[in-house]
Amino acid sequence: MGNWFTHMDRIYNFSAGPSMMPVPVLRKAASEMLNYNKSGMSVMEMSHRSKVYEEIIEAAEATLRRLMNIPDNYKVLFLQGGASTQFAAVPLNLLTGSGRADYLISGQFSKKAYTEAQKYGDVAIAASSAGANFSFVPKLDKSAIRPDADYVHICFNNTIYGTKFPYIPDTGNVPLVADMSSCILSEPVDVSRFGLIYAGAQKNIGQAGLTIVIVREDLIGRAKPICPTMLDYKIMADNGSMYNTPPCYAIYIAKLVFEWIEKLGGLEVMKKMNAEKAALLYDYLDNQDYYTAPVEPESRSMMNVTFITGNKELDAKFVSEATAAGLANLKGHRSVGGMRASIYNAMPREGVEALIAFMKKFAEENPKENG
Repeated sequence: MGNWFTHMDRIYNFSAGPSMMPVPVLRKAASEMLNYNKSGMSVMEMSHRSKVYEEIIEAAEATLRRLMNIPDNYKVLFLQGGASTQFAAVPLNLLTGSGRADYLISGQFSKKAYTEAQKYGDVAIAASSAGANFSFVPKLDKSAIRPDADYVHICFNNTIYGTKFPYIPDTGNVPLVADMSSCILSEPVDVSRFGLIYAGAQKNIGQAGLTIVIVREDLIGRAKPICPTMLDYKIMADNGSMYNTPPCYAIYIAKLVFEWIEKLGGLEVMKKMNAEKAALLYDYLDNQDYYTAPVEPESRSMMNVTFITGNKELDAKFVSEATAAGLANLKGHRSVGGMRASIYNAMPREGVEALIAFMKKFAEENPKENG
């Protein structure tokens, strides 16, 4: 499987996003850059209204529906503006019944989503792990959800802190909305448990510039009068994500990624590969005493692994020497420091093995003063 992923002159890129892309996808895109499917032009040059492009966007949606087993009563939208735009789009479209929504705060992005939603209605915090520096995913007591809430919002995987929901919250009849930007397509997920799923593309789907929204049809068509046309799910759905020019090339790249995952064997195979990679790294962290993994074990992310030495100077030296060794973008988010290894779908097992080997070597060569 190694040749499927790797290329001898490429580094191992542990960036949280934009992140490492599958080499076969990059090669395929390169081979079609000047002349896609005998059209005589690049995908980025063709009209989004042309038959050749319609085939691309239709194939992208069909493949994603197969991969995620998306029920027929859900719309798939290819949008722009990043997941952060959805922080406003979600309440503008859904916060229109009781005008109430409940948010679980498990990291920086769910906090930003909550803050944005407060502009549009009565938005409350149902659970939070902020008091513990987001080192775990909060448990949701169903009684904390207001029964007349229009929706409950979660961030399923927390890139910055390296945590992930180990469960899908039971919200009863209240629709569950999930930001899955950093874990979508990493494993199977029961789409029917959610009213709406949204995800920025630049971690597991493709390049930055595309945002995917998967939304149940009964939640469409109730947008607030003040909702901008470009954020109205019904308008986007009625126009097949082509009310205006969509992010054409980003959708094409996403299509190639979807096809790559499908060729590998789908999301069950992807989950197995991702779980094995994560287990290698967490097993190493759990069986040594040089580095500390701050996340509680039951909340650990399979996509983003955070760790520290406990010494800021050593952390900085680690990141610098790792970069020189071809292990790039291991610096933790500026808000938390330390290190973060993002091991998304495109990161091969060999990359994780190389990281662990470097971690062992670094620990040997840089003993801590306190022993």
